[in-house]
Amino acid sequence: MLNRIYAALAALVLLTATAHGAGTVPGFSLTPQFDSAGKVAPGCKLYTIQAGTTATPQNSYQDSGLTLANPNPLTCDASGRLPQFFLADGTIKLRLTTSAGSQVFVGDNITVVGASSGGGGGGGSVDPTTIAATGDMKTAYGTSVLSGWVRANGRTIGSATSGATERANADCQSLFVYLWGADANLSVSGGRGASAAADWAANKTIALPDLRGRVLAGLGDMGNTDAGRLTNSFFASPTTLGGTGGAQSQTLATANLPPYTPAGSVSVAQGAIWYNLTSVQTNAGVNVVTNVNSSGSGTAVTLGTQSASFTGTAQGGTSNAFSILPPMMVATYYLKL
Repeated sequence: MLNRIYAALAALVLLTATAHGAGTVPGFSLTPQFDSAGKVAPGCKLYTIQAGTTATPQNSYQDSGLTLANPNPLTCDASGRLPQFFLADGTIKLRLTTSAGSQVFVGDNITVVGASSGGGGGGGSVDPTTIAATGDMKTAYGTSVLSGWVRANGRTIGSATSGATERANADCQSLFVYLWGADANLSVSGGRGASAAADWAANKTIALPDLRGRVLAGLGDMGNTDAGRLTNSFFASPTTLGGTGGAQSQTLATANLPPYTPAGSVSVAQGAIWYNLTSVQTNAGVNVVTNVNSSGSGTAVTLGTQSASFTGTAQGGTSNAFSILPPMMVATYYLKL
């Protein structure tokens, strides 16, 4: 009986309402909702779910451009009216509960009414391939929190009771599930359980990719063979999502210097003593020179080659690190919820 009431209400809205933007669901957007007794249901909640699934969330949006995500579920105001919301073209599953959580309505494969779906909406159609999807990344020239996005800063996301440090809200579920499956190296509080859904239900948190002070590079393979431009010699795991490497500075060591072998010779002049004996005395069979003429005349006696040692002086090197950064400008990376 209740389903019939909702079907009739939707048909009535289609006939009487003004043109809706792409992605509107008549009978819910900007419309009061009622409980199973037919009374207005203040604080009721509408869950937007992917068609054909049990409870996989699908984002609704505040704008027809589908850029500003709503919380999921949407909450009715004091008069039971849901806020305006938009969805991507196609079908959707909706689940309405009272403020206490009692189910009032559930419907699957409901057609999203918009210009391209032929439901009488105004404005242009929305191409779903141009809409930011969960896990997509963008850069913004700012530092603030953006609705529908979280910063890729290594902090955590989770449910409203998870204690997550970047965002703790029900609208994080889709990104939580996406990251849980995309990167097994992202830490989950208390360790990974049987599935992403189980960990979300257990109010665990998952760490966001940490892009603080980093520049993005393409994976070494990206579905192709490894290009070899990043290698394990200088970069940790270039073919693994989230792999890191590089530094802002470098210090030269002996191993960084080019190979060079010095060559050459050193000449040392041989010394000589010139002498002219004027008298020789014999003492116990030994001839003793008693007079030496140092005028340079006489007989030369050549001395042997002599060796010497020396101590060098440091030339001023200090081994200070030097920058290896290219010209850069910093901004903020965001991930789509």
